[in-house]
Amino acid sequence: MAAKDRDTLPDTIKPTHYHVSLFDLELGGSWGYKGIVKISAAVNRPTKEIVLNTKEIEIQSAEIAGEDGTELAKTSEVTYDKKSERASLKFEEEIKVPSIILSIKFTGIMNGAMAGFYRSKYKPVTEPAADTPTDGNFHYMLSTQFESCDARRAFPCFDEPNLKATFDFEIEVPKGQTALSNMPVKSEREGSHSGLKCVSFERTPVMSTYLLAWAVGDFDYVEAMTQRKYRGKSIPVRVYTTRGLKDQARFALECAHRTVDYFSEVFEIEYPLPKADLLAVHEFAMGAMENWGLVTYRTTAVLFDENKSDTRYKNRIAYVVAHELAHQWFGNLVTMDWWNELWLNEGFATWVGWLAVDHFYPEWNIWSQFVAEGVQQAFQLDSLRASHPIEVPVRNALEVDQIFDHISYLKGSSVIRMLSHYLGQETFLRGVADYLKTHAYGNATTNDLWSALSKASNRDVNSFMVSYDSQVDLIFLVLICAAKDPWIRKIGFPVVTVAEEPGQISVRQNRFLSSGDAKPEEDETTWWIPLGIKSDSNLTDTNSRALASKADTIQGVGQDTFYKINKDLSGFYRTNYPADRLAMLGQSLARLSTEDKIGLIGDAAALAVSGEGTTAALLALLEGFKGEQNYLVWSQISSSVGNLRSIFAHNEPVSTGLKRFALELATPAAEKIGWEFNPNEDYLTTQLRKLLISLAGLAGHEGIIAEARRRFELWNTGKDKNAVHTNLRSSIFGIVISEGGRPEYESVQEEYLHTDSVDGKEICLAALGRSKDPILVKEYLDFIFSDKVAIQDVHSGAVSLAANSKVRHVLWEYMKNNWATVEARLSANNVVFERFVRMGLSKFADHGTGADISSFFQNKDTSAYDRALVIVSDSIRTNARYKERDEKLVLEWLQAHGYA
Repeated sequence: MAAKDRDTLPDTIKPTHYHVSLFDLELGGSWGYKGIVKISAAVNRPTKEIVLNTKEIEIQSAEIAGEDGTELAKTSEVTYDKKSERASLKFEEEIKVPSIILSIKFTGIMNGAMAGFYRSKYKPVTEPAADTPTDGNFHYMLSTQFESCDARRAFPCFDEPNLKATFDFEIEVPKGQTALSNMPVKSEREGSHSGLKCVSFERTPVMSTYLLAWAVGDFDYVEAMTQRKYRGKSIPVRVYTTRGLKDQARFALECAHRTVDYFSEVFEIEYPLPKADLLAVHEFAMGAMENWGLVTYRTTAVLFDENKSDTRYKNRIAYVVAHELAHQWFGNLVTMDWWNELWLNEGFATWVGWLAVDHFYPEWNIWSQFVAEGVQQAFQLDSLRASHPIEVPVRNALEVDQIFDHISYLKGSSVIRMLSHYLGQETFLRGVADYLKTHAYGNATTNDLWSALSKASNRDVNSFMVSYDSQVDLIFLVLICAAKDPWIRKIGFPVVTVAEEPGQISVRQNRFLSSGDAKPEEDETTWWIPLGIKSDSNLTDTNSRALASKADTIQGVGQDTFYKINKDLSGFYRTNYPADRLAMLGQSLARLSTEDKIGLIGDAAALAVSGEGTTAALLALLEGFKGEQNYLVWSQISSSVGNLRSIFAHNEPVSTGLKRFALELATPAAEKIGWEFNPNEDYLTTQLRKLLISLAGLAGHEGIIAEARRRFELWNTGKDKNAVHTNLRSSIFGIVISEGGRPEYESVQEEYLHTDSVDGKEICLAALGRSKDPILVKEYLDFIFSDKVAIQDVHSGAVSLAANSKVRHVLWEYMKNNWATVEARLSANNVVFERFVRMGLSKFADHGTGADISSFFQNKDTSAYDRALVIVSDSIRTNARYKERDEKLVLEWLQAHGYA
């Protein structure tokens, strides 16, 4: 995207350094504060006006001085444009010197919106410091969240990613509180009165405004030193928590200090700061934020209690810690030039985060998890017309919040995985290291990354002037060149349709839409597609086989041979086999990898929705997995069966038949794995037990339901608090809420309110959304929109209800009838608002509801979630068409096979 197409600040001056000083913090009441920011800047041309970013900031005065401190001008007028979040400072005298210091006095608010400089409430687990801010039963910590455009909410600044500068920061806080920032503390001095201290921090490297961070609270920490030496000494790595929680930070600490060393080796650049801090924040809209040197995390993404936490959260913590630490290089050291290339930050950090976890925990089978979770979610969103390219045009930075989505993160990382796989991981990482070295402390573009990769592979790809001395040379060229447009700058992805003949197959590519109705003008893209053929024929290098045109013929495989396209699902595309071949693959599971199985099921399910395959073929394929023992394959099975049950929920005969199908599919594996955990049980087996108990129990397995109720009763009455194993809370709570009534609901709600388990609230909220009683569902919605539930968790409630096909209509009716409440609760944070709308409304499968949703929002300001509404509309239309087309055929198959 050309710079001229961006709505950016005037380039009259360019900042080079900020000195930010905050004081007179009102820790309660209005939560106001005062500040002074001094901005050193280069003057590009004479001017009498300076425009910079502000939001919810009131500028008291501004003046300009020369580098020597000589006063040059004072403001004659300050005007605000709230829509563009800008302030214009007008001066009586024209500024003609080449460099200036702009000093601004201002006031701001420590808001409760999880954006800018904000406050988080929490209930302390031990006696806090006496000067910790408090309000009744709650205490408060303070922290920042500036990405993408909220540094302007904390202090006046030039809030664009390529306007990098250095930062000095100081803040006045109560003496009993700990202050943190990107850099180590430089000094402390007495504050404006005896109970306060002023904490100053070392100067940061050159960086973007969105990476500045600070925090204040009653903090404690655990610490480890890096094993590697940096500039002659080890670096301290700390995880900070509010008092009493630091022991739950030890697993994250173990991950963090090893990951800093690992990435220093992988990227061939030493970690660039003198310390690495991680901070658990009690109220947090996202999972984490990569502030340079002070990474902030949602508590469930960084805290783990070995005695009380579900082991699934250990997996999550390892990944999120790695993802954010990857950003310390890829995003912080080298930053995207503009928000249209957000994927450069997030897609790469996602991929390399998984790479680090796989390095440290190979027994977790991480890349299979990535295929089951990351790739499949990217497919789902990118199969909609409402999708967007990985590199999406962003004219105004205020649009960017809505592209922090599965395309930027998961499709971006899926394409990077594909590039890495075919260039070779070593070559790929060498190219990344060169990219980082070349652009360190600056900004870069997607094309800069391609240039570094082409240098690493010894191919001058960008010039298109390569002498082809082998087929592999051609592949390097086509792969990266093709990635520059179809994979990165075009919307969607292909489906490869296979036709068989004796001794050969023909393959054809088309754009895949879940609605199955791509128009000719929507199907003009030709992707470079690595075919990755696994076969028992004597094929040469499978990686060298690619589809670079709309159609091709491949010799050596055909009707009489075993073959599987897209080995290990390393390519980002669907594969559509003839029905006989799909059935044959279903009978050859022993020859398939875990990733192959996941891809096979995911493709069959998606093609059934689009109409390019059939639900009958999907159900027949799934029947063959009754003996499957791999958790990640079962995860995909559960997802696919769950979607079928959701789509056809309101056709009673089909719904009943699919429930019985799910029951008979899951029962053998569920009964085999049982309820009891072995002391040395591995992570994947633990997760499999939880999933199978849930899958079979929610499908009506009487024995599992009875056992869940028995264990719940023992736990609920206090007779045996260990009757509900920590790893089975989600399964047992979900089953008893689904099968029970008010007593079970109220018990789990009470657990939500009083649990001291860091993951307990998420688990309870998800379970409460399983209720089938419309009255309880209405009460649940009142509950999640009350102040008893943190804003960050509201969309989790929406996800749970949306998946509950029997009562999801209650969610929509509630939204319509209580829109003022919903909007007031969520509008303070656009990220949470967008996710609530998208996740809460996308599962409906009837045109009437889709029309009702469209009509309801027609006259409302939807700027915070307009992309979400397009996704909702597209999803409902696709679901409804699928239901109408296939429900009769599904019933016939279920009847023919004894399920209905």
